[in-house]
Amino acid sequence: MTRVPEIETEDEDSDFKPLSAQEAQEWRRRHPMLSIWWIVLAQVLVGLMAVLVAWLVSSRVQVVFSVAYGVLAVVLPSLVFARGLARRSGSAGGAMAGLFGWELVKILLTVAMLAAAPRVVPGVSWLALLAGMVVTMKAYWVALLWRPGTRN
Repeated sequence: MTRVPEIETEDEDSDFKPLSAQEAQEWRRRHPMLSIWWIVLAQVLVGLMAVLVAWLVSSRVQVVFSVAYGVLAVVLPSLVFARGLARRSGSAGGAMAGLFGWELVKILLTVAMLAAAPRVVPGVSWLALLAGMVVTMKAYWVALLWRPGTRN
């Protein structure tokens, strides 16, 4: 008979120590949850700054409108996503399904807005539109750095 070697489980090697209720409460106090609305607000503010910079730097109205539409193509789907997640279901499986479902809605709305860009923004500047989108999408870093309840 062949002997099967014993496999060590992660539990045997782990130094994991569960937190007590008091330790968990203290951890939550020191690490407040970041609201999705705070991220959307950061995207709006960064997007407005991008439009302002485009207006100051460029003398072309198409560039400013293209940046603004790029910002809108990020902010509007983010608002829909945040609103959808705000109405969560109680179960973990329902929460995951909701997350993936609303993420799909967000992606489809963004793609639809990009497809409509030539009809909505006459003389669209794709480079300016994409610059507005990228700057606005990366605004979550601003939200992480300057979130409420933290000292920076």
